[in-house]
Amino acid sequence: MSQKPLTQRAAAEEVVKGIRRATGKQHSAEEKIRIVLAGLRGEDSIAEPCRREGIAQSLYYSWSKEFLEAGKRRLAGDTARQATSPEVKELRAEAAALKEAVADLTLENRLLKKKHDRGWGRPRMRYPAAEKLEIIRRDCQEFRVRAGG
Repeated sequence: MSQKPLTQRAAAEEVVKGIRRATGKQHSAEEKIRIVLAGLRGEDSIAEPCRREGIAQSLYYSWSKEFLEAGKRRLAGDTARQATSPEVKELRAEAAALKEAVADLTLENRLLKKKHDRGWGRPRMRYPAAEKLEIIRRDCQEFRVRAGG
């Protein structure tokens, strides 16, 4: 089946829909709460706050459902929440720092074990500097492979 060619009016409507979709307003959580509370007050019909804010009634109802569900969960004692973007970035930075600390401690531990096995500290039983560097490089590479980095 072939599609019918769009009339000029239908093509214009598609362009307008595309523009509206691309330039749609992103509402913050505070704005959503304010809009939902305005509707819940019951002073006006639901259509009034929706018209004022330029949103569809279906969007208002989905926000109010989310709002009421979140309140119900909170009252039931569920205090878990989604992390905000800055919190996620902070947690990722902390995780990276901890991975680096683990890598350093693991490397130091391996070197100490090898030192003990080889007898470092005894007279004339030391690794040459080049051999120490090679051990460190190999151990770091092994750790990165295991850590997925």
